[in-house]
Amino acid sequence: MSITLRNLLIAGLVAEIAFEAYAWLVSPLLFGVVLQPANLIVALANIGFGVTLPHWMGFLVHFGVGAIGFSAFVLLTHMATRLNLVLSGAVAGVILWFVAQGLLAPLVGRTFMMGFGAYTQSSLVGHVGMTLIAGIVLYKLRPAENRDLAEGLGGTA
Repeated sequence: MSITLRNLLIAGLVAEIAFEAYAWLVSPLLFGVVLQPANLIVALANIGFGVTLPHWMGFLVHFGVGAIGFSAFVLLTHMATRLNLVLSGAVAGVILWFVAQGLLAPLVGRTFMMGFGAYTQSSLVGHVGMTLIAGIVLYKLRPAENRDLAEGLGGTA
């Protein structure tokens, strides 16, 4: 596999920008909520480290984690499951959604999966959408000779 750090960064940035556009512009139209994962970061920093971060810093931390870590997680999921990069993106998105809503949100005092309400549902769309985009971009950035038609159709490579 020839995925470079450059490709991970490009895929992560494209995916994170798409996530933010969804969170601020599309989610309110579809679900009636703006996704603000910065609030989770701020609360985790306060509870875990006793540090009060301003909202903009929480936004930057989440943006950085999304841009770097989420595309890397798609790649790790691909390596662990041997699913193609796009399907690995979907699996990674469900896992990341569960971590955010099922594990981290309760740590800051929210209910498990935040009661499966509109925010949680929108968060699922956002996380899976973001990691699908990362998987697609990673696939497209691979050299053509390393892309197998079967991989694009659901096979392994």
